Amino acid sequence: MSTDQQHVQASAVPRLDVRAAGFDDIRAALGAGIRDMTASPVLSLFFGLVCALFGAVLLSSLVVFDQVLIAIAAGVGFPLVAPFLAAGLYEISRRRSRGLDYRASDIFLVVFAQQRRQLGWMSFVVLFVFWMWAYQVRLVMALTLGYRGVGSWEAFTDVLLTTSEGASFLIVGTIVGAVLSTILFSLTVISMPLLLDREIDFITAMITSVKTVLASPAVMLIWGAAVGALTLAAIAPAFLGVIVIFPILGHTTWHLYDRLVFEK
Repeated sequence: MSTDQQHVQASAVPRLDVRAAGFDDIRAALGAGIRDMTASPVLSLFFGLVCALFGAVLLSSLVVFDQVLIAIAAGVGFPLVAPFLAAGLYEISRRRSRGLDYRASDIFLVVFAQQRRQLGWMSFVVLFVFWMWAYQVRLVMALTLGYRGVGSWEAFTDVLLTTSEGASFLIVGTIVGAVLSTILFSLTVISMPLLLDREIDFITAMITSVKTVLASPAVMLIWGAAVGALTLAAIAPAFLGVIVIFPILGHTTWHLYDRLVFEK
């Protein structure tokens, strides 16, 4: 490769910077996200339905085979995997914010194309944290519950609610889970829509995402906690809430990225 070609490639890579987020940014992004969903309700709710069905089928199959530990990890870890499924929602918001027309086929083509772009590599990051989550459930259970049997949901619930070991499992598991959630949120909250929007490598995207969180940690972590709480609440009624909450959060994430990241 010639020097001129290297210079052209280097200059084509965007130099990104971030600004601190305020609660006004969260409110504005959330409002824009709700407007996006109401403007494209069928398409947005379709992605929410796919997400809900994925989670329901996964947990149901695990429960049928009586794999209690894996089912718990999958259920609690589901909010960690969900952002990767939001590419279609990001694209809807991207086109609306840029004043571009689109059809459903346009959105699906963009989603399908992500497997050949850097966004696809983020799946490995998300899955790595997901499996860390699953194994920490097993480890924490072994350390806190020890010999107690948890071969069924009834036995597991009884141990959690009636024993000191069960309380220890809940406390330690919540702390470890919160740490992993914070790490994954920091790595993905901006990098996912950034990779959809720009031709940039996923390492740079994750660094940019972490920089955005560090620029305003209180605001961003409170938003992350709100996302986690809303997602868990949406999962509770047989995943029905996910159909609506997932699109709103996906659209909102795009607008938050669009407000906080800019080229130098």
